[in-house]
Formats: sequence, structure tokens, C-alpha cells
Amino acid sequence: MFDSTTPKNRQLAVILAVASMTIPVAGFHKFYLGQPVWGVIYLLLSWTPIPHIAAAIEAVWYLTQDSTQFEANFNSVMPITSSPMLVAQPMTTISESIRELDKLRADGLISEYEFEQKRRQWLDRV
Repeated sequence: MFDSTTPKNRQLAVILAVASMTIPVAGFHKFYLGQPVWGVIYLLLSWTPIPHIAAAIEAVWYLTQDSTQFEANFNSVMPITSSPMLVAQPMTTISESIRELDKLRADGLISEYEFEQKRRQWLDRV
């Protein structure tokens, strides 16, 4: 439905989340943000108020994030490096990055949700 390689626009994510709270079918903002599993769950639960309430909370969350935080959550890309050591050992780099991310989560600097999102992004690039 939505291209996962294009940068995500925060305003469009908010509009889709607000639409998910008001129309009978919910979850389009999840598909747009590259979370198709959650989008399907929202669609399947559309007959209940649960995804509509969650969409309202997420719309507020998207609005209250500053642009750098939104970019980090939904538009982050792995830095490209020309170092031969990092090219030869991408798994080591990714595992080190995930360990650093876990330390940030343990220190309370990022949420469990942010950790899981970023971890999935790193692992999808393997």
C-alpha cells in the first residue's frame, strides 16, 4: 500500500491516525509508517473501539514529538560507511548497535517501544 523506502511525513501520519479514529476502518497510519502487522491488527479489531482509541493516542503522540524524534522513530537509516572493517563484519556492527540501544533502554533514555522499533529496523537490514 505505502512505499517503505520513502521518508515518512509526520503531518500525514497524524492525518491518517485521526482518520483511523473517526472512520469505521482503522490502521492506515500503521501501514504508512511501515508497521503492516499492526495495521492488520487494527483492521481486524476495527469493529471494537480499541484501535480507534489507540489511533487517538498515537495522533497525539505524533503531534507532541519533535521532528528529530519522529525522524529517529520512523525515518532512521543506517549510516553508510566506507570502512572495510565494517563492511566485512556487518553483523558485528549491528549487534554492537543493538547492545548500545539496549543500554539506552536500560538507562531509561528510550522506551521499550522505541527500542523494539529500532531493533527491528536494524535486523531487517541484515
